[in-house]
Amino acid sequence: MKYTVSLKLNKDFKRLYYRGKFKASPVLVTYILKCRGKQCRMGITVSKKIGKAVVRNRVRRIIKAAYREVEPQFHLAGYDVVFVARSKAVEKKSTDISREMKKQLGALLAKK
Repeated sequence: MKYTVSLKLNKDFKRLYYRGKFKASPVLVTYILKCRGKQCRMGITVSKKIGKAVVRNRVRRIIKAAYREVEPQFHLAGYDVVFVARSKAVEKKSTDISREMKKQLGALLAKK
């Protein structure tokens, strides 16, 4: 996550949801959109439906760890990326989520 900045503003998340390309699975939904910046901006969304705060933070940490594994393989400079955790993400480990992330990012970046 050397060149990755966090997405924080609600308008940035909404822009990705409405204008970005997405790929979904029972574990994770990935949204991606080309932007003007030179850095990759990444955001993670975990709904309250997933569980209490401890569980949601654990899922967030697992997604960050998976992203750190996947990031060097894809050149995401100039892209905004949002990962939305689904209920099955609670049961998964970072290796499972990174495998799913690779599939989704590969499919999304191939569609350019």
